[in-house]
Amino acid sequence: MRGRGIRILVVVVVVLGGLFVAADRIAVSYAQSKIADRIQSARGLSSKPDVSIKGFPFLTQVAGRDLNEVTATANDFQAEQGTSASGDGRLRVDKLTVDLHDVRIDSSFSSAVADTATGTALISYADLQQGAPDGVTVSYGGDGQVKVSGSVTLPGLGQTVRRSVVSSIQVTGGNTVQLHARSIPGAGTIPGLDQLVRDRIDFARTLSGLPAGITLSGVRATQDGVVVSLTGQHVSLTTG
Repeated sequence: MRGRGIRILVVVVVVLGGLFVAADRIAVSYAQSKIADRIQSARGLSSKPDVSIKGFPFLTQVAGRDLNEVTATANDFQAEQGTSASGDGRLRVDKLTVDLHDVRIDSSFSSAVADTATGTALISYADLQQGAPDGVTVSYGGDGQVKVSGSVTLPGLGQTVRRSVVSSIQVTGGNTVQLHARSIPGAGTIPGLDQLVRDRIDFARTLSGLPAGITLSGVRATQDGVVVSLTGQHVSLTTG
């Protein structure tokens, strides 16, 4: 009888454990959906982002109103852009991924503020070109560099020359992506050509409209596009 009682107890524990796991997974799915809805509304996204809440069990995290880690991925994010030269507009970010750590939430999941955050923003060369000066083309230059091409008219001669250069790319000021040509072909043979071309194809774009608390920490050129590294403190994706 004692052995049978132990077996029954084990079965009950297993069943209750299964019910708890099922309830936990249902709860985390609901929370992910609610947070995703709030992010989409707050950030003005054209599609619902993917939200993943890490850690198990979820229900104990909810009880403490503190989630260990939340990953949010949004496609087609429209960041505001500025330029050191002229013009303003929208710069499309192909994919924005943010990992939020120690996220404080409210009971309705409408507010989620992370103590710290890391992430990446992928900007395609086509989208970067949209933000470049008129007539300037942008593509991958190999070896972690960007190829930039543009035309200038030589003063007094009326002659138009086109140059393609390999540019380095870096982050400056925590919010700006800067492209700078390593050298200008033929600059030594035509007086003033170096500066003329640089004025045309060396350009910077300041990204704003990212969630408050997020800064740009680094950038690298890949075949798929420019990957910008992000860091942040006291970050909320659920507020506009």
